[in-house]
Amino acid sequence: GMGGRQVRIDKKYGEIFDHHFVEYEYKDGSRMYSQCRHQPNCWSSVSEFVHGSKGTADPHGHVMPLSGSGEAYHFEGNSKDPYQVEHDDLAAAIRNGLDYNEADNGAHSTMTAILGRMATYGGKEVTWDAGINSNISLMPKVFSFDADPPVLPNSDGVYPIAVPGLTKVV
Repeated sequence: GMGGRQVRIDKKYGEIFDHHFVEYEYKDGSRMYSQCRHQPNCWSSVSEFVHGSKGTADPHGHVMPLSGSGEAYHFEGNSKDPYQVEHDDLAAAIRNGLDYNEADNGAHSTMTAILGRMATYGGKEVTWDAGINSNISLMPKVFSFDADPPVLPNSDGVYPIAVPGLTKVV
């Protein structure tokens, strides 16, 4: 992953980066590229692109086959709001007395995002196992509205900022 802070440098932004680019590689060799930029007056994108054995795709419904393997697919129907679909599925399960549990998907997608943050903040490749087994915690010591967060600013109100290549993330 690559990322940094170029525009959001005021202390009001805390410790966050203003741009990230992460390449995820899966066991089967497929890849997902995820990017975001939060900088005024710039082209901005928060998007993902997937590259697999039969072609490439983006989450906006475009599937492009590998060179010479056929026509690209584009969904022509009416797209549904994925957030509404999740709510509809949950409500249908409740009405029909069915189990509906997205905990595994939620945990895996959250960990995928955490791995991306680890890679951009640390500037190094981070495997799933290394990320899962990291002893570095971003959790507060106590869960309470009046508890201190895990990272505090200095006396000037400035938070420590990750330096890729130097910041330890695993």
